[in-house]
Amino acid sequence: MSFKYSANIGFLWDHLPLPERINAAATAGFDAVECHFPYEYQIAEIKSALDSTGLPMVGLNTALGPQGSFGLAAIAGQQSKARELIDQAIEYAAGLGAKNVNVVAGLTSGAVEANELYIKNLMYACDAADQHGITIMIEPLNARAVADYHFSTIEQAVEIIDNVDAKNMKLMFDFFHAQIVQGDLETLIRRYVSYFAHIQISAVHDRGEPDEGEINYPYVLGVLEKAGYSGYIGAEYKPRGDSVDSGLSWLKTFQQMQ
Repeated sequence: MSFKYSANIGFLWDHLPLPERINAAATAGFDAVECHFPYEYQIAEIKSALDSTGLPMVGLNTALGPQGSFGLAAIAGQQSKARELIDQAIEYAAGLGAKNVNVVAGLTSGAVEANELYIKNLMYACDAADQHGITIMIEPLNARAVADYHFSTIEQAVEIIDNVDAKNMKLMFDFFHAQIVQGDLETLIRRYVSYFAHIQISAVHDRGEPDEGEINYPYVLGVLEKAGYSGYIGAEYKPRGDSVDSGLSWLKTFQQMQ
């Protein structure tokens, strides 16, 4: 397979400052990095680490908002702050050369009014991101990981994307969440691959390295490739062992899969 692998440095090497995580990802043999929330670091500081390693930054998330929040883009009364966070994320993505921004919705339990607000804020995000050639993404999350998150299924995400109706509005497909909520991964891939901007992998159920657990990654990644996906595969997992490096044997195996 011809996939390239991105280290999610929100989870991996999280004891290190973010620029040092980029260096660690390069040393480990990853092809790129992605992160959750880079906002405690200056853009120039992160960009320097990217330039020195030659790794691209694939994408990042909007900030979560106040403690106890999990995003603001679908939260009533928070539109102004939500758009500030969108602007911040687009500024960082543009400065770092990242092509994707995931706009985090918030904890709404799927209320209709919240969905209408989310769509409006996503339209705003797409307009702002389009000036920089950036894709806006959304990601369904399973309730075991994030209770009361705004949406959890691929079909809900696709409906939101269709309602936004922007050429730079896409889906982040995370196998971990999709397997827990829905399963039938091959059908989801074949039906919705045209919506995919980015893929993330980890084991189910422990969210560890993707070489164990109930998802047969060699098989489903083969399905993904045959379905026409050619982007990065993001390694968003929590190491089982005492260090990231002790569990990295999976990476070379996956990079060499036929």
